[in-house]
Amino acid sequence: MTQGRRARVLIVDDSALVRQILTQILSSDPDIEVVGTANDPFIARERIKELNPDLITLDIEMPRMDGLEFLEKIMTLRPMPVLMISSLTQKGADATLRALEIGAVDFVGKPTIDLQVGLRDLAQEIVTKAKAAAGARVRSLRNQNHAPTTLSTTTIRYSSTDKIIAIGASTGGVEALSVVLKAMPANAPGILVTQHMPAQFTESFAKRLNNVCSINVSEARDGTTVLPGHAYIAPGGQHLRLARSGGKFVCQVGGTDRVSGHCPSVDELFDSVGRVAGHNSVGVILTGMGKDGAKGLLAMRRAGAHSIGQDEATCVVYGMPRAAFEIGAVETQVPLEQIANQTLRQFNTQPDAVHRASGS
Repeated sequence: MTQGRRARVLIVDDSALVRQILTQILSSDPDIEVVGTANDPFIARERIKELNPDLITLDIEMPRMDGLEFLEKIMTLRPMPVLMISSLTQKGADATLRALEIGAVDFVGKPTIDLQVGLRDLAQEIVTKAKAAAGARVRSLRNQNHAPTTLSTTTIRYSSTDKIIAIGASTGGVEALSVVLKAMPANAPGILVTQHMPAQFTESFAKRLNNVCSINVSEARDGTTVLPGHAYIAPGGQHLRLARSGGKFVCQVGGTDRVSGHCPSVDELFDSVGRVAGHNSVGVILTGMGKDGAKGLLAMRRAGAHSIGQDEATCVVYGMPRAAFEIGAVETQVPLEQIANQTLRQFNTQPDAVHRASGS
């Protein structure tokens, strides 16, 4: 999207009521222009060619071709920012996670009761996410076959229970976390993750990651011991913090207040890891909209932790990493595909072996 001009949006939904409400909500912002609507993907395809929008809002359940199939065609043939407007049911959550894996930038949960009132209550979220998504970087599905190099597990030597990796992400984080966690070896330090996501989504998200990773991935539970080779995802609507119980690190889950505008909050995770683990930890901030995590990552760095930020070129939205970088919270900034290696290097006790394993 060209800087300074309005974001051109095409609304794709089979419900006339939803199309009308979304048009009213988005058109209310001076930085957005709704250039058209479509009630199915076949009409949408022609409107895309005709109108050349900056952003599509897309429903999943539609006649003639469902939203996921249409999204795959978009991201393969004409990659562009897509904002999913989808149901918060379990089925809708699973489909939305798949949409984010395919390449959708973000999503808004469509209310299942009193649709008209519910969507209007979400007006600010819809506008904010639409504006961010319109300027996001997207990749073709053809170019999403990441092949991150990982350190050989035989060259990684560290004590297994006193190291912690903390990762924060938001917009674009579904794909980014998949890349990072799939690159982690089975003997990686314990990993705590906060991804901005509603409660209906995080358990499914953890299960999907668990199916493709060498490490074990699960939704965090209060009091769970943090183990090597495991990643714990903050439950939607609750904060995830690190605590100690005797000589062990444990997950502390609880609190529903918004911190830095979010629950779960990356700042809450990073602050706790800095206090509890200090120099035995690494903080990683990935793609995302806003500033959540910047102050927390700075606190981690001041506590002796190494801090890593995803670089602008590989971020879907370079908001959170930028905010952290600008206040001096990021010690090292690298492309997405290098983050796992860069993180593991901080714990390796054999620098020469790491040098050889990374091919440097």
